[in-house]
Amino acid sequence: MAQVVIVGAGLGGLAAAARLADFGHDVTVLERAPTVGGSVGTFVRDGFRFDTGPTSFTLPAVFRDLFRATGRPLDRMIDLAPVEPACQYRFVDGVEVDLPNTSRAGAMKVLEGALGAGAGHTWENWLRHGERNWRAVRGAVTESPPTPRDLLRFATRPGDVHALGLGRSMRSFVARSPADVRLRMLLERFVADAGSDPRRAPSALAVLPYVEQTFGTWHVPGGMHRLAEAVRDRALERGARVRTGAAVDAILTSGGRVSGVHQADGELVPADVVVANADAEHLYRDLIDSPREHRRSERGRAPSVFTILLALRGRTPGLSHRTVLFPADTDPEFDMLFGEATGPAEDPTLYVCSPDDPALRPGPEAEGWTVHVRAQRHGSAPGTVDWTATGLAEAYGDRVMAVLATRGLDVRDRVLWRVVLTPYDRERTAGSGGSSLGPSFAGLWSLTRRPANRSSVPGLFLVGASTRPGGGVPFVALSASVVADLIGRA
Repeated sequence: MAQVVIVGAGLGGLAAAARLADFGHDVTVLERAPTVGGSVGTFVRDGFRFDTGPTSFTLPAVFRDLFRATGRPLDRMIDLAPVEPACQYRFVDGVEVDLPNTSRAGAMKVLEGALGAGAGHTWENWLRHGERNWRAVRGAVTESPPTPRDLLRFATRPGDVHALGLGRSMRSFVARSPADVRLRMLLERFVADAGSDPRRAPSALAVLPYVEQTFGTWHVPGGMHRLAEAVRDRALERGARVRTGAAVDAILTSGGRVSGVHQADGELVPADVVVANADAEHLYRDLIDSPREHRRSERGRAPSVFTILLALRGRTPGLSHRTVLFPADTDPEFDMLFGEATGPAEDPTLYVCSPDDPALRPGPEAEGWTVHVRAQRHGSAPGTVDWTATGLAEAYGDRVMAVLATRGLDVRDRVLWRVVLTPYDRERTAGSGGSSLGPSFAGLWSLTRRPANRSSVPGLFLVGASTRPGGGVPFVALSASVVADLIGRA
C-alpha cells in the first residue's frame, strides 16, 4: 500500500482518488478551494443555480465504468438526462439547425433541410472520418499515454493514414468537400471548443463531433456539480480522505523521487506517490523545480472563457438547452484567440445554456442562462488580455449582451441580475491565465506532445485537462483511469 497525495479535487483528482483507494492505497486529496469540482463550478443565488464551467458532457460510459469498477453503479448515485436536441445552431442569415442527439440519420435529414441538398451527406462523411479516427487512436491516445512511435505505427497500417489525416489540418480537410460555409462553421466549433485553431489543428479532431453524435450529450439534473460530488462521495466510500481549504505550495522530493507535499500553512504531508490534478504549467513552474517539463507544458496554450450568468424573469419560448449563435465569419475570432491580439473579439461565437430544469431556477416564471464566450487568457504577454483593467469586464459584458440582441436574443429588459466571470476569475481553478484546456492541438504531432501522465520525476503523476488525453469532462476522467493503471494496485 502506497501513501498517495492528490493535489486538487477537480474531476480528474477525485476520479483518481476513487480508483486508487479502491486499489487499496492510502489516499489523501488536498484542495485549496472550499469546495470540490475544480473547473466544474457552480454559482447559487436567489434560488438560481448555474454551472460556471461545463454545462453538459458526453461519453457517460467513462463514468459508468468508474462507478461500476469501484462500487455501486452511477445510476444509483445520480440521474442523467439526454439533451434533445443536442444543440441548436443559429446563423446570422436566420437559418436554425436543431441537431438531434444520438441520431446520425436524424442529423443528415435536419442538415439537408436547413442547409441544402448534400449537406447531410457531407456531414455524415465527416463523422465517418471521425469514427475512423476513434477506432485508430482510441487505445493509444485516449486510454493510454501515446508516443510518436504509436502514430508512426498507425501510419503504416492500411486505412489509418487516411484516418489520421496526416499532414492535413481540419480546415484543409473540410476544404476537400464542397461544403456550405455554415456547415464548416458547425464542424469547426468542436475544434475551437477544444481550445484549438481549426486552421492548424489536425483533422483527427473530427473525432469530437463523432463522439457527441454517437454517445450523446447528457445533462445532470441539478447541475454538473452533482457529478463532481458523486465522484467525491465514491472516493470517500472507498476510504480516501478529501480535505478542502488545504493549499499545496510545493511538491517535495528526496533521493531523486517524490517524498510528499508542503502546504501553505506549513504542514508537511509525506507521500510515496503524488498525483497532481493541477494545470501542468503551474505544476512545473510553481510546485516543483523542473525547467525542462515547464518549457514543454507552456507550449501553445488554449484560450480561456468569458462567462455571464443571467438571472432572468419570464421564460424564452422555443429556447433549447444549448444554443450556439454564430457570427457571419468565425476567422476574425480565431485570429484574436490564437494570434497576438490584446483585446477580446467584438463579434464572437456565443454559447447559451438554459436547461429546462426546475432545480436550477426559483420558479416557473424565471430562467437562468450561462453564456460562454471564448476569450484570451489573462496576462500581459502578447495574445493575452489584462482582465483586471478598470471597467473591461463589465464593458465586455455589455458588448456580449448587445451581440445577443443582434442575434435575436435580446433579454436586457428581463435581467434581474448578472454576474461576470473573466479568465482572471478562472485562473485560480482553471490554471495559468484561466485556461482549463492545457496546450492547443496544432499539427498531428501535438497529439503526443501534451504533458505526460507520468512525469520525469519518479512518483509524480498528472491528471486533468492539461495532460493526456486532453480537455473535456470524459477525457479528464480517462486521464484518471490511465494514472491509476500506471500506479497499479497496492
